[in-house]
Amino acid sequence: MLLSPPPRRASARAWLGRPLPLAAAVLLAAISGFTNAAAFPGLGWWPLIFVGTALMLWSLVGRRVWPSLLVGFVGGFAFFGNHILWLTVYLGPVPWLALAGLESIFFAIGCALMALAWRFVPLVWPGVTGRLIGLPAVLSGLWVLREAITSVWPYGGFSWGRLAFSQSDSTFAPLIAWLGVSGLSFVIAFLSAALLQAVRTVQVRVTTRGIVATAAFLVAAAIPAWPVSTAGSVRVAAVQGNSNSGLFAQAQPGDSLDEHLQATVPIFGKKVDVVVWPENASDIDPLENIQAAQTLDYVSKQMHAPLVTGTITQNNRGQTFNSLLLWENGKGAVAQYDKIHPVPFAEYLPDRSFWYPLAPGLFDLVPRDFSFGKRSNVFDINGAMAGVAICFDIVDDSLIHQMVDGGAQFIIAPTNNADFGHTDESEQQLAIARLRAIETGRSVVNDSTVGVSAMFGPDGQVIAKLPTFTRGALVDTVPLSTTVTPAMFAGRQIEWLVSGFGLAGLALGLLMRPRRRKARDG
Repeated sequence: MLLSPPPRRASARAWLGRPLPLAAAVLLAAISGFTNAAAFPGLGWWPLIFVGTALMLWSLVGRRVWPSLLVGFVGGFAFFGNHILWLTVYLGPVPWLALAGLESIFFAIGCALMALAWRFVPLVWPGVTGRLIGLPAVLSGLWVLREAITSVWPYGGFSWGRLAFSQSDSTFAPLIAWLGVSGLSFVIAFLSAALLQAVRTVQVRVTTRGIVATAAFLVAAAIPAWPVSTAGSVRVAAVQGNSNSGLFAQAQPGDSLDEHLQATVPIFGKKVDVVVWPENASDIDPLENIQAAQTLDYVSKQMHAPLVTGTITQNNRGQTFNSLLLWENGKGAVAQYDKIHPVPFAEYLPDRSFWYPLAPGLFDLVPRDFSFGKRSNVFDINGAMAGVAICFDIVDDSLIHQMVDGGAQFIIAPTNNADFGHTDESEQQLAIARLRAIETGRSVVNDSTVGVSAMFGPDGQVIAKLPTFTRGALVDTVPLSTTVTPAMFAGRQIEWLVSGFGLAGLALGLLMRPRRRKARDG
């Protein structure tokens, strides 16, 4: 009697269920990295984040620790190497290789944990529910754990590249007001893992498993924005001087100050409540230089409004700060914020005695070390409370919570993107600023020396925008809000919850391993 061949569906399922050969897994991880990088601005093809994340998770199925480290490192470098390529504009390849390499090491360690979860979490949570919900939840918690650690460590961490930051233009963006950055990253990783599991376990015909996975995706995408109640407004003039005044750009002292003055002159006489200049717009310290002080007085007088400007200051102990000043004509600086978390290896060289001898030519580009500020990051601007964030402050979760807890009704985010030229860095930072507006329920004024400058409402909608390398000023009204979103109420507890769940699930799986082996042998 002739036997009929096995159904194709069964053979396809078996193939998808088996671990990939190591070479195929490495290739898949590299494709994953490139795919996820394309989800972020400038391309901004945000749906790809689900594809790239699923591919990365698939490459780890059945992997042991050492092979998973290799797979993870390749996937991490393919992502970070593309995502932060803007670092090479002035500094060349060495810092880019160092940072992308370091992040890839952490990424690889996270992948090793997820590879262990693939192998052992099913011991804790077997069956369809475990495959479609339990295991994806543990994998997602471990992904967020890695993001959480690298966002704060070492040297204050590097928060760029978190899954959530790819979603500023997506239908998932409103979720960030409910769950925060880590919560949104968890949802993205969970949906990616659940859809991957549905594909790996369901073929050809639609079943309950596929329906559940698809429904979860649609429900997450359909959650409405958190309702924000506004209480008044403030009229802001945000000036973009198109000044090539970065830390590593070649510019003469005073160039940036003059260029921002010239960009402000055309709006003299317009009625505003505050004028905002970017980070280091006053490249001569007005606290020490009378001419710089007179220039700021002149702008404040002509605009009949206080001026927020970035500058570099020193205190009487010789410490140097990257600062924002709130300047009023005839009064000078009535408030000051010193950057709390300067950027390591750019604004200061940590452990200088150790690092400098390794690359003195490179680290000569960081001749001075900015000190860590301790002042409040909230300005009282004639009764309107403004949270202030200098450049990469916008990616720091703790500083965002600090300003909201301090009573901020809107956020001013002056930045200097001149060091990154015509790269994606400015668009990536702008996307983060937009997500912060939704997360906090606060309007955000992102003001750059060279762009992109923009104003966002508390719902993330664009109020006004200037393209890169264009001199000009945005003058518009932004709403004020004291709404406390769930993300701001919960703080980092969501991050701890999902990370802890991932660790606990993995730990239980590892503990179950010897018991399952003993039961099998017995």
